[in-house]
Amino acid sequence: MQLSCPSPVLRHETVQMAHGAGGRLSQELTARVFMPYLGNPLLDQLDDQARFDAEPGRIAFTTDTYVVTPIFFPGGTIGDLAVNGTVNDLAVGGAVPRYLSAGFVLEEGLPLADLERVVKSMADAARKAGVVIACGDTKVVQKGQCDRMFINTSGVGFIPPGRDLSCRNLRPGDAVLLSGTVGDHGMAILTTREGLSFQNRISSDSAALNGLVADVLQAAPHLHAMRDPTRGGVAATLNELAAASSVGIELDEASLPVREDVRGACELLGIDPLTVANEGKVIVVVPRDEAEAVLEAMNGSREGKDAAIIGEVVREHPGMVVMRTAFGSRRILDMPLGEQLPRIC
Repeated sequence: MQLSCPSPVLRHETVQMAHGAGGRLSQELTARVFMPYLGNPLLDQLDDQARFDAEPGRIAFTTDTYVVTPIFFPGGTIGDLAVNGTVNDLAVGGAVPRYLSAGFVLEEGLPLADLERVVKSMADAARKAGVVIACGDTKVVQKGQCDRMFINTSGVGFIPPGRDLSCRNLRPGDAVLLSGTVGDHGMAILTTREGLSFQNRISSDSAALNGLVADVLQAAPHLHAMRDPTRGGVAATLNELAAASSVGIELDEASLPVREDVRGACELLGIDPLTVANEGKVIVVVPRDEAEAVLEAMNGSREGKDAAIIGEVVREHPGMVVMRTAFGSRRILDMPLGEQLPRIC
């Protein structure tokens, strides 16, 4: 669809207040930066809403806002992080992600080259995940009123009939699996933001997991629950699961996959890697007789090559997570009290 404005050639190389005013500069920004990367039959209509056909089953709907700093980091950008995070929130509920919205809050003076880089990363992430960015919005605020760029993404997916995953479904005897190494994203953000250097550069694990989740669901027809351990890390997510189902969870410390560079950074900073955010991992709880099939399915994908069975659901100590340490002792893995690493997503 052709825009009605004159030639979309911007004379500015940074975001201006007028870019958010709804006039010609807004149209030119849309034509130059957004549509070349995000254009699709739904978004091309440039209406105030996107219209699409519903699929059989229940509708899943989620929203999240991304304020990470810096907006570029090893392994990703704020743009692909926003797409991947929203796709994963749908997928771990058993939904097939289909449509996303994208709302941008831009700081006056932001280089348009940076915005274009972020938008391109969103388009690439959406294409890899098989989802469509169907609608969007842009607002500009005065310099100093936001930190370069904030993004809100909402997502719609469809849960096939008969699928019912819930954090209240855990049963004693279930196996707990983790799709890969912990703490990668949070440590990538922190070390980049603080200018910390290590022998190996720590990269974010940001990735869309709907493909891996589809393989897991096929391997485990009686799967009980899935969650992505983002803010608060594995510790927060497992505590939430234990509390919701009124069961206990026991972990085996030796089975927890942690990259050596992440472990070293956490030890240096006095941080437990189990409390650090992940953006490309999923915790899966299944009946014990389906655990090996799930592990094999995970290991068969790039995102799950480091997957492991990390623990089990027990009747004892309901609502608590207990870890068996490498020294043979046991310690309570409590819910984190606060945000150790601010603005990691």
